[in-house]
Amino acid sequence: MSSKILVIGAGGQIGTELVLSLRKLKGDQNVIASDLKDECPESLKNGPYVKLDVLDREMMRSYIISEGIDEVYLLAALLSATAEKNPDFAWKLNMEGLFTILDLAKEKHLKKIFWPSSIAVFGPSTPKVNTPQRTIMEPSTVYGISKQAGERWCEYYHNNFDVDVRSIRYPGLISYTSLPGGGTTDYAVDIFYQAQLGNSYSCFLSENTSLPMMYMEDAIRATIELMESDADKIKIRSAYNLAGISFTPAEIAAEIQKSKPDFQITYAPDFRQKIADSWPGSIDDSEANADWGWKEKYDLQGMVDIMLQNIDIFLLSEG
Repeated sequence: MSSKILVIGAGGQIGTELVLSLRKLKGDQNVIASDLKDECPESLKNGPYVKLDVLDREMMRSYIISEGIDEVYLLAALLSATAEKNPDFAWKLNMEGLFTILDLAKEKHLKKIFWPSSIAVFGPSTPKVNTPQRTIMEPSTVYGISKQAGERWCEYYHNNFDVDVRSIRYPGLISYTSLPGGGTTDYAVDIFYQAQLGNSYSCFLSENTSLPMMYMEDAIRATIELMESDADKIKIRSAYNLAGISFTPAEIAAEIQKSKPDFQITYAPDFRQKIADSWPGSIDDSEANADWGWKEKYDLQGMVDIMLQNIDIFLLSEG
């Protein structure tokens, strides 16, 4: 019998592609998308949709229990740059929803949980090159603080209540089907829109700011591979490091210019520069590779090529 899966925050940066990938794997009717919107987004109409607010604890509990949900992917959160503008709400959203879902699993209403962490758990004192799985973590943003706290709570619920919760520290995610969502790595998505529109791009980070990134298809595949792995293979119950591609704004611009020689980039660092400076430049994900066989597929050239080939289609459909 197939698991009944609920994806909370399905309309966000990761949610749409994750829902569609899970439906291909599990069947359209077995994967329920949920978000705050009254109406189901057009892209998710091939399966069930329900309006849910993760901060309404009783409504969330009632729905999950009454519908016999087996697995939850909890994606609802405020991302780094947006969270800095509203820290109280960011903490509330990023933490209270997690407790609601962890408690349901503790009470055996859920069999499995996915909750995303982030490279934002690291801070200025963290080693920046090949950041190890276990290292100094002193995050300087409310997003990073909430993700670090969430990792500790996930580990605690697993160790003390045998909750099967799994997590990945996502790097910056790049996709032609997702508009920028308020993150510090958003420049690496927006730059493609401007390039395709024939515009120059003013980057809010300095030209040599190296950050870990990943093409969305790799991130979705990693998420599903982690969740489909046997529980005894999952050795880390806080969150796994996950690496993809590390590059600077200057490097991605140079790669774009191979296809679009007239493309120009300028640099005007803003408050997000301080956030980026606190994060690693590259990630060691050898434990994910050893435990559940993770390996990225896309390098910088491959990612740039596929973005430029496809982003026109998305721009036209949005327009």
